[in-house]
Amino acid sequence: MSTAAPAAACTIAGSDSGGGAGIQADLKTFAALGIWGTSVVTAITAQNTREVFGVSMVPEAMVTLQIRAVLEDFPVRAIKTGMLGSAGMIRAVARALPPDIPLVLDPVMVATSGSRLLDEDATGILLCTLLPRATVVTPNIPEALVLSGMKQISTIPEMKEAGRTILDLGPDYVVVKGGHLPGSEAVDVLVGPDTEMMLKSPKYPYGVHGSGCCFSAAMAGYLAHDCSVELAFSKAKGFVDGAIQGAVLSRSGHYSVRPG
Repeated sequence: MSTAAPAAACTIAGSDSGGGAGIQADLKTFAALGIWGTSVVTAITAQNTREVFGVSMVPEAMVTLQIRAVLEDFPVRAIKTGMLGSAGMIRAVARALPPDIPLVLDPVMVATSGSRLLDEDATGILLCTLLPRATVVTPNIPEALVLSGMKQISTIPEMKEAGRTILDLGPDYVVVKGGHLPGSEAVDVLVGPDTEMMLKSPKYPYGVHGSGCCFSAAMAGYLAHDCSVELAFSKAKGFVDGAIQGAVLSRSGHYSVRPG
């Protein structure tokens, strides 16, 4: 028996051959939230939980065509961007995105393994094109340092300051993820024009590949379910905590997030 299409979301990001991050983690997250997941692949990576062996960028024209194909046939209610890789790719995605669909911008710059995933000259293009278009941008501490221009973010008040500084660049909301700060809790901060929320969760004694992808995808999924940004933030925080708690251990002894 056929059924009507459920709410859809689209991830525009790189493919992770290890399945723990990128497009693969996003689609698993969408599925766990009852969202029809669509995808636009910006890059093919050869990677696992330990390192990125290689990256091959998809031609920008093909990325534009993927976006067109998805939007023409599916009721996309939220879009999430992850690894974009280059200034040209950022421009191509910015031109192709419709203005009326909520956008969660995960400013992927460096992989957990330390490999750079965004050209250094592309940051300025991100700031002047996609960032002002974003409904919410979700930097971790290293990314928030780059976006805000601050010299350090080592306390919760500095996280809030960074969020406010990034908010001035044009997005509707900013989530600064505090997992890199010391302490026994992972503290995330949401700031908006009239909003300031802080949520805490236990910090587990291991790093988890794909947690940032999972969080931003969960925010997009909840926005596709018509949640407010504040509610999407709260629900996504709980969702990614469960995905980290149930993380999968690889042969090398590293963990990957397990959505759902």
